[in-house]
This record gives sequence, C-alpha cells and structure tokens, in this order.
Amino acid sequence: MMKKLLIACFSLWFFSSYAQETYYVNGVKDERPGLHAFTNATLHVDYKTTLESATLIIKKGEVIAAGTNVSIPKGAIIHDLGGKHIYPSFIELSNNYGLPEVKSQRSNGPQLGPKKEGAYNTNDAIITYFNAYEAFTAKDSEAEKLRKAGFGTVLTHNKDGLIRGTGAVVALHDGPENEIILKEKASQHFSFDKGSSTQDNPSSLMGAIALIRQNYLDAKWYASQNEMVDISLAAFNKNKAHPQIFEVGGDKLYVLRADHLGDEFGVQYIIKGNGDEYQRLDEIGATNASLIIPVNYPEAYDVEDPFDALNVSLAEMKHWEMAPYNLKMLKDKGINFSITADGLKDVSKLQEMLSKSIEVGFSEEEALKALTITPARLIKMDDRLGSLSKGKIANFIITDGSPVQKGTKIYENWVQGNGYKYHDIASPDLAGKYDLSVGEQEYNLMVSGKSGSEDFKIVINDSTSYKLKSDIKKQLISLSFTDEENESIGAVRMSGWLTKDGLAGKARIADGSWVEWSARKNADNEESEEVKEKSPDDEESESIGNLIYPFVAHGNETKPKSETILIKNATVWTNEEDGVLENTDVLLENGKISKIGKNLSASNAREIDGTGKHLTPGIIDEHSHIAISRGVNEGSESVTAEVNIEDVVDSEDINIYRQLSGGVVASQLLHGSANPIGGRSAIVKLKWGYSPEEMKISWSDKFIKFALGENVKQSNWGERNTVRFPQTRMGAEQVFEDAFTRAREYEAEWKSYNQLSKRDQANTAAPRKDMELETLVEILNSDRFITCHSYVQSEINMLMKVAERHGFRINTFTHILEGYKLADKMKEHGVGGSTFSDWWAYKFEVNDAIPYNAALMSGEGVVTAINSDDAEMGRRLNQEAGKTMKYGDVPVEEALKMVTLNPAKLLHLDDRMGSIKEGKDADVVLWTDEPLSIYAKADKTIIEGTVFFDREEQEAKLDAIQAERARLVNKMRGAKSNGKPTQKVMPKSQIIYECETEIQNYSSLK
Repeated sequence: MMKKLLIACFSLWFFSSYAQETYYVNGVKDERPGLHAFTNATLHVDYKTTLESATLIIKKGEVIAAGTNVSIPKGAIIHDLGGKHIYPSFIELSNNYGLPEVKSQRSNGPQLGPKKEGAYNTNDAIITYFNAYEAFTAKDSEAEKLRKAGFGTVLTHNKDGLIRGTGAVVALHDGPENEIILKEKASQHFSFDKGSSTQDNPSSLMGAIALIRQNYLDAKWYASQNEMVDISLAAFNKNKAHPQIFEVGGDKLYVLRADHLGDEFGVQYIIKGNGDEYQRLDEIGATNASLIIPVNYPEAYDVEDPFDALNVSLAEMKHWEMAPYNLKMLKDKGINFSITADGLKDVSKLQEMLSKSIEVGFSEEEALKALTITPARLIKMDDRLGSLSKGKIANFIITDGSPVQKGTKIYENWVQGNGYKYHDIASPDLAGKYDLSVGEQEYNLMVSGKSGSEDFKIVINDSTSYKLKSDIKKQLISLSFTDEENESIGAVRMSGWLTKDGLAGKARIADGSWVEWSARKNADNEESEEVKEKSPDDEESESIGNLIYPFVAHGNETKPKSETILIKNATVWTNEEDGVLENTDVLLENGKISKIGKNLSASNAREIDGTGKHLTPGIIDEHSHIAISRGVNEGSESVTAEVNIEDVVDSEDINIYRQLSGGVVASQLLHGSANPIGGRSAIVKLKWGYSPEEMKISWSDKFIKFALGENVKQSNWGERNTVRFPQTRMGAEQVFEDAFTRAREYEAEWKSYNQLSKRDQANTAAPRKDMELETLVEILNSDRFITCHSYVQSEINMLMKVAERHGFRINTFTHILEGYKLADKMKEHGVGGSTFSDWWAYKFEVNDAIPYNAALMSGEGVVTAINSDDAEMGRRLNQEAGKTMKYGDVPVEEALKMVTLNPAKLLHLDDRMGSIKEGKDADVVLWTDEPLSIYAKADKTIIEGTVFFDREEQEAKLDAIQAERARLVNKMRGAKSNGKPTQKVMPKSQIIYECETEIQNYSSLK
C-alpha cells in the first residue's frame, strides 16, 4: 500500500517598520526611524559583488551602510540572518500594476472619428496625455504576488493604445500612493496594438505604423507653431525627454519594425520583445536596442495522439525546445536586456523559467543583472535602485540561495524599508530520510523539498496511501495521518519539536492513548538516492536541434550564399533578340549574368548540367499578397496613401518558399482593394531565409495601389458599412479628384515656403508635413507609380481621364478583366495591363471577363502580364501564362514574357531583370521541361547567383523535416511522461491574403 504525507506551511504573516507618516492617520502616529541591522548575512551588494558575513543597515527606507566591518547604530533592530542571503529586489518594467483595467469594447458599426471629446488627437489610439502616476492606486493583493516572486519596484504604465502616455516607477509597498510613487514620469510607451479603441483606423499593422509615424511629424510641426492647441501633441513632445519603451507584440520581426521606425526620427527605443529573438540575432543585434525579454517559455504540446501532432508546426515545436536558450544567445551576442515576468500566467513561475535558462548555460550573475541593475539603468534610476550600496532605496530580499534558481525560498521582501515575511528564517531544512517511530510502530519517512514550498512533501514507507497533514511554526511541528492497515494505531495526531537528530514529541492514537514519537534522520536525500544510468531517452532529451532561417519548415541552417555557377548545355530562353538558344552555357558570377555562349569554362565555378533542361529568366509576379503581416488592407478611410507594405514584409511566410518552387524570383506585394487610394507597395526578391530589409529591392521605383469597383464602394461589406465615402462608383471618381486637388495645393504651399529666404523661413512656421499628401505629390511628379485594381470598362476609362487632367499617367491596370474592351485607349494612355489568365464570374463586375483578354490587350500593343493575386496561383504562373497560348494563340516566347519580362517592364525592373542578358541580375530558373508545359517543374530557382530552391535537395530536406519532427515529438512525450505540464494542441490556419481580405482585429494576427 502507498502512504503519503502532504505538508502545508502556514507561516505567512506581515510585519513592518514605519517611516514618518506624511498623510492622515486616524489614531496614534508611529514616527520611529525604521532603523534595522541585518547581520551575519551573505550580502549581494549587486549582481557581481558578494560579501560574506556582512551587515546591511537601513534607516527610513534607505541603505545607510553595507559591508563586513559595519558598526551597528544604537537603537537598531537587529536581525541575525545566520548566513542567509540578501539580494537587491527585482525591478519589473512591463506591468500595469495599480492602473484601471482596460476593457475591450465592441463597435456597433463604423466609427470614422474619435469618441474622446476635446482638444485631443483625432485618433482614440493616441493616448499620449495619459500619466500613470495620476491614475495609480496601490492594490496590495496585486503587489503581494509580485513581492513573493522577488520584485520590489514596478514601472507601471498604460497597456492600451498605440502611444500610451507615461509610466511611473512605484514601490510595491502597501503605504500611501504619495510615498510609494518613486518617479512620476519615467518613460513614454508605444505599441503596435491600438487596444480598446473602436475607431476604424487603423485596421492593419501598417496602418498602426503609419499613424505613429504621422504623429512624430505632427509633433515636430506642432512645436514650431502657435495657431492651435492639441493636448495630445503637446504631451507627446514633453514625454520625448523620457526613455521611450516600445512593446511590439507579434514576433521577432516586430522588434526590427519598431527599431526601423525609431531610426526615422532619431529615437532609440527600449523594446519589449517576445522571447523568440534568438531566431534573428544578427538583425536584432544590429539595432543596438536594449530589450525587455519575457521568459514565458511554452509548455510541451500533448502529442500522444499522432493526428494532434500533425497540427503542431515545426516552428512551434522548435520554439518550445529553444526558447530557454534565448537569454544565453542574447548575452553571447552582446545585446543588453532586462528580464520581465510579463506574460507568465503565474508570476511565481519566474524562478522555474529562469532555472531552465540557467540549465542551458545562462549564468546566474547575468540573470540577476537583468532583473536589477539593468532595468534600473534603462529607466535612469540606477542611482536609487538595482543595488544595495549606501544611499539606495532599501529594496531587498532575504533568501536561502540564489533567487533565480527553482526551489530557492524567499523568506522576506523588504520594500522601502518595510518588511514582508513569507517564510520563517529559523525554519529548518527538513529534507532527508528518517526512521519514524510512533509508539511501537515503525515507519520509513522521507521528506523532500523545502518547507513551505510547492514541492515539499513527506512520504511514509515509499507509498502514498494515506493523506497526512502538517503545520510547521518555527521549531514546532504538528502532524496527523491515519494508518488504515493497523487498527491499533488508526488515526494519529502528533505534536512535536525539532531535536538534534530530527523530530520528536507526543502522539495520540485511535484508542485515545498517548505515545511517544520520534523521527531520526538517517540520510540526506541526495546521498541516499541511487545514481541512475542515463537511458537513450535521457540522452535524446538533452539534444537540441539547430537554428534554421527562417524559423519555419524548409528553413536552412545557414543562409544561402551567392556562388559562381556555370550552367551547361541548357536550352536558354533569353527574352532578347537572340530568342531561344539550344545547348548553351550561362555563367553566373558575382550575382550577375556574366557570360552566355557555348563551351564556356570558369575556375572555381559550380557546374550544373542543364542537358535536356530549360533555363529562363525568373518569374516576376506583378500582383501578390504573400509575405505580409497583420492585414493587407487599411480600409478604414477612402485614402490611405500614408501606409506602406514595406513596413510589414514577413520574411517567414512559407508561401515564399512555395513560390520559389514554382520559379518565382520577385513579387510586388500590394495593398488590397478596400479603398480608392490604398497603400504603397513593396517590391521584393524572394530571398528565403533573409531578413525583410534584405528582401526589398532597394533600387526599384516606388509604387502604390489604387482600386475601383465593388470593393471600393463596399458593395459586399454588409448593411452596416454604409458610412464611409464612397458608396458609389461616381463617388470614387470624386475621391480621386479631391485627393489630387489637395495634393496640388499642398505642393504649392511647400513650394511657397521653400522659396522664402532662410531669414524669412526662420520667422515662418513650416507647413504641416502630411504623409498621405506627400505620397500623392510623388504620383503627380512621376516619382511614384500606380497599380490600379480594376474590372469595369467605364471606371478604367474614368481613371485614365482623371490622371490626364492632373498631368500624370496610370502605370498598370491590374485584374483589368474588361481590358479587351478599351485596349486601344490603354495603348494611347501608355498604361500596361496585368491580368488573370482565365478567372471570371466570381462576382458581378467580372461577368464580362473572357480568357482571351491577355491576348487581345497584347495584340493591341499593351504591355501585358499575368499575375496571381493568390498564394496558390503564384507557384504555377508558368502554367497560367501557358493558357494564353490556348486562348488567343499567343506565341510561346511572348507568353513566357507575360510572367518574366513584361512584369519587369511594368515594375520598371527590366534594365536588370526579366531576360537573360549579360550584365543583368542572375535571377534565373532551370526547368525540367519546356517552361510553360504542365509537366515542367522548377529544378533550381536562383536569385542573384544564390540557389534558393533546389529540387535535388528537396527530398533530403523533407526527410530532415520528418526526422526533426519525430525527434521533437518524442522529446515532448518524454516531458509528459516525466510529469511536466503540457498544453493542448489547438489547430492553427494561416490567413491567405487576397485583394478583398479585410481584417478588423489585426492585433490577433501575426
């Protein structure tokens, strides 16, 4: 039978020494000086300075002496710690302690303007005027949880909105707010999450970034003018003097986005990350940002059911394994960071999380640094917090060991010289094996863990059949249990005390008689446990997989690098006057097409046999929505030219790799079609494993998305969406007219200002810089070019006339399913067409679409491309181009140009891309068959001389993925069998964006 003794320690009480009261007290005032001396301590003055047999003296909440030869002042209360440890209390930089709860709200319909009345910002997500110290109310129940975990100070701040106002540094003491607020305005806070605002704008991540960017520009303008009052901008300008902290959410790429935004305005943010920074260490290290790092490491997934295991991605599995390594890898990279408990469901788990990181190589010293002096420095309070030198605030914890190791007991936490007691310092360490006697009955007793801790338990005779209760107070102990196997003993109630050899006392048994009991210690648990040999499973559990770039399936352990490559004996489709060259060699060197010819040779080149294969320029997708984070539409307003897809490029999207497998080398990532004038686009090369910045084609011209038709007038958005202008096609025309009229007036205003002399400019307020109008002026001056979502002939004609009236031209009509009706007018205007091969009848305005559209536009002399607008179609654009041969008898070489050279022309990339010509970028695809055949497969996709997809390696890569998944599944199963907590598998699906994808709750997306 199993017998078990469950121990619970009820030794918690509170005591404090009072500082001088500066507030109303109903009763007798206690004005004692709070003078305490803590002696015989192992004193950790800071994270790297330890003094043995030391003394700490505090008075009125301040350290007045700390050292080994310290005289104890007369009248001090002496606390003999008997060798216990004193550490500085921890500092938490990411918490909203003591602030009003942020309540999520639901909108009853479109909300175009702000709800907040007064001279404030026109967007409810800009809350710069909020000051945490004004709204702060101490809540001891919340403070108690943090104190028990070792925290003494919190930077409390509003966790709502994009720009959130100022944070206040507060002590976790239960005194009056007047005394525990240590610094009223210590920081200004930012986020990409608009929070509780129900205002439509922003409805996307790029919209949030644009709004913050515009706020910076407005604040600069506001400081130079005296014509208006804006409480929000005035507060923002004042708050710029404090440390700027950005809570990014999302993943590691958001750290890069925040830093990039700060760089635009000369601001170095302190960035609260997400715990996955190890996945992009080089890029994050290059930001030079200090980070606030959570340690909410994920639990293993419950993958006992093999079908459940299929619903856990490789990235999720690998992050479970590698998350505890994050701190060590950040430290090894030389990145400065503090640690936060934010994100933990239970702050008491902090020690456990830190122990995991320490087990894999992160040092205790660095953990202490990241919890004490580093956060103090980040908020410019290291003169008062973070260590226990003379003059510092008396915030410290008393422990029986390192507070960053699991199982360490925090006896007391002193905050501003006020003590909070959680365990009796005099309570002994009872862990070990005992011989227990109760009267004539003998038992084997084992005590494990530390009294008062969660893992403290007593087991009798190696069994758990009996439930036992205990109460330990100082040197006294009470136990009770029932021995159901021995009627003469039965229910036992024991009371005793500590002895030299263990425990002893009196017990009353079932028949009411009193007997003696004793427990004599015979071994420490560690000494008595047998050393177990490691099993293969144990060895497996200690292994760890490799980092991959990007951190998803099909990522590479090293980033692919450019090579010198000689492709021999291929059929080369040049897209130039040379046409198709049989049995031809192509040399790729230094990222360029170096030579084209026969019998070429090159030293140190990697030779690829192209015999029987076909080499073409890489496919270019003029219209794509892959690789975009948290929303493809900013549809909250009719004109959103200020938003930019470049801000939200997602280098981790698996669709990048999938499209590489279909021969795509570059894409224009477009805003959606929710409004007449949408956002600016990003033109990228699909460099799998590289960062977003490395993917962008830096030398390309700039583009923007316009839209016409049903989406613009919200035809299919439901009956609630009848507020935002326009609601008709003729209204869309007026949006364009109004926008470009305002842009001309804006340009004239700036020209007038810029023509002033320097002296006059110094005495004249500059016009307000408006990112929306700046972008429209770029269009007017042919510095930015339009790709317009279009279907219906009348609207296509209308927009060309609007452009001509304002002196510019439309660059590309995309979709353009009725282009065949006015191809002559398109030719005359000079606009290209990027269309689908054979999509039609999926909504009313495409009923007149025909599969001959591309052939008819091309025949009229319009530069015509075939695009995807769809992640799945994007990897078979070669076949889509092939359809034009069936519908319209387009020659094969011209059909190929529709997905290579023609989109390059439409995107103004054709001087370097779109054809195989010496000097152009080495962006090519080697196909297994004729490139437009349904049997053709991309054998190798090469960008700038770097092989990003290799079909020969694909089978080995799939085997490696399967093996890695199997290893991680076994490791998770092992964690579960060893009693570790697991989480339920929740299937996740990726949102595949298209033109019409409109997401309101963008904060819930990656």
